[in-house]
Amino acid sequence: MYISEQLLNPDERRLRLSTQLGVQHVVLDNRGTELVSASGGVSEWDAARLTDYRKWIEGFGLKLDVFALDVGSILLDSLTDLEGARKQRAMLAANIQKAADAGITCLKYNVQMVGITRTGLKPGRGGAQNSGFVYAEYSPDEDRKHSYWGVGYPSNQEEGGSASAALCGQKMAREVPPVTEQAGWDAIEFLVEGLVPAADKAGVRLACHPHDPAYPIGGLNGIEHVVGSADGLRKFLALSPSENHGLNFCQGTVAEMFKEPGKHMIPVIEEFASTGRIFMVHFRNIRGGYLDFQEVFPDEGDVDMYQAVKAYQRGGYAGPLCPDHVPVSEIDEGRERFMSFALGYTRGLLQAAGVWSTSSR
Repeated sequence: MYISEQLLNPDERRLRLSTQLGVQHVVLDNRGTELVSASGGVSEWDAARLTDYRKWIEGFGLKLDVFALDVGSILLDSLTDLEGARKQRAMLAANIQKAADAGITCLKYNVQMVGITRTGLKPGRGGAQNSGFVYAEYSPDEDRKHSYWGVGYPSNQEEGGSASAALCGQKMAREVPPVTEQAGWDAIEFLVEGLVPAADKAGVRLACHPHDPAYPIGGLNGIEHVVGSADGLRKFLALSPSENHGLNFCQGTVAEMFKEPGKHMIPVIEEFASTGRIFMVHFRNIRGGYLDFQEVFPDEGDVDMYQAVKAYQRGGYAGPLCPDHVPVSEIDEGRERFMSFALGYTRGLLQAAGVWSTSSR
C-alpha cells in the first residue's frame, strides 16, 4: 500500500505540491477538459493525446495509477433510450482500448445517477464545516445546494451545480423517472456486460465507486441505490468473474452503509480486500452512520484508521490509499492544507503499520 492523491485536472503548480508532499502516485480526473471532452460525457478519446498527457505527469516523477472514465448518462439512458445507450457503451469500450494504448492500466467510474447526496454542512473542529447527509433533514433544496455534482472531489463546496451535473450525466432525482431496485441492477448489468469484455481484451482494470450515500429502504425520491450496502457490493462483484471487474473501494461510502461503522468496517475491509478486486481506496472517515453522518478529518471519525490499514494488509491489498472528502473552511480555500494533513496522516499510519509508502513506486 502507498499514499496516492486524486486530482481534478491539475496544473503544474498542483502537481509540484503533490511531489513536495511525498506523493508518487496520482489518480486523475480530466472530465470536462479538452483532453477527453470539453462537453463531458461519453465521447471518443485520442490515444496519442492521452499518451502525451501521461508522459507529462511522469515528468514530475509521478505515476498515473488510475484515470477517470466518464460514463455520462448511460445508466439512465439504458432505461429510457436503449439504442442510444448501446452507442455510448460501444464508445466507452473503444476508449478502454485507447487508454491501454496510452499506457493507462486502470480506469475508475461512478454509478451515481443523481449526484452524491448531501443535506448540509455541520460544525466541525475549529470552525471547519463537515459535509453530511441526514435523511430526516432531507429536502430537494438542500440536496441541490450541498450535494457533490459531477465529481466527488471536495476541492471546494461550490464546485457543483447544474453545469457540473449536466457535464457528467447526473440530474436531480425529481427530474428523472423512478429507478426501482430491478431497474438499477438492469442499468448496471447493461454497463458491466459491455465494458468488462473490453477491459479483459485491453488488459485494463475497471474500478467502480459504489453508490454514495446508502439510501433508505424504498429509495429516495423514487431512486434506489442498489450498490449502497455490503450485500450490494457483493452482488456487484458477482456480476462478472473477471479479475478486471472491481472496486474503487470508498471507505467512507461503505462506512455510511452501517449504523455502527466502527464495529463493522474492519471485517468488511478485510473481506473485500481478500477478493483481490479492490483497485483503489478512498481512505476517508465519517462520524455517525447509516442515514445520519458527517464527513470528518481522518483522525476524528468512528472508524479506527490504523486498524483499517491493518485489515487491508491482512486482506492482501497493495494499492493506493487516496484521502478524500475532507471538511471545508474559509481559511483553506481549495482544501489543499486539509488534504495535505490527510496525506501525512495516512502516510504515518502506513509507516506505523510497517508499510513504507514508497515501496510500490
